[in-house]
Amino acid sequence: MTITTTPTLEGSPIKQYLGIVNGETIIGANVFRDLRAKARDLVGGRSSAYEGVFEKARTTSLKEMEERAQELGANAIVGVAFDYETVGEGNSMLMVTCNGTAVVV
Repeated sequence: MTITTTPTLEGSPIKQYLGIVNGETIIGANVFRDLRAKARDLVGGRSSAYEGVFEKARTTSLKEMEERAQELGANAIVGVAFDYETVGEGNSMLMVTCNGTAVVV
């Protein structure tokens, strides 16, 4: 399935719009990851622990959105957008959502 942030697919005209589809993931950060991230903040540099969490949440959200589009009979999703929020007590969890339009090309 083709998934894109653009509203169209060059060379593949959209034949049918099937509706908006979305995917959501809420993932918690554990204490050990938090400690490593705080240490990284002190010395500078990137936090691979948190980057891994972001990647996993993004991938899971995309997969969920794709499954919903397939259920509608789509073979592509256009206009995909992501949103990131922290939720939970003390903002201890990361929520990643994505949405787009399921289409047939």
